[in-house]
Amino acid sequence: MVELPTISKLKFGVGPVQFLKEAKTELKKVKWPTKNEVVKMTTIVIGISVVVSLFISGLDFVFTKLAGLILK
Repeated sequence: MVELPTISKLKFGVGPVQFLKEAKTELKKVKWPTKNEVVKMTTIVIGISVVVSLFISGLDFVFTKLAGLILK
């Protein structure tokens, strides 16, 4: 019969309090973006999303018309 380890025998490295302290220390090292950077990057993402959606919509329109002509 296999003996399963109990919770007290398992070691995961550090306790939750130590983990939270280390996480807080690491978050202090992060270079957070400024408001202007966030606005600029958000605008870029929205712009690229619009361009890609228009491109895919155009392809869909063209292929739908081609399929309609071929199947007639």
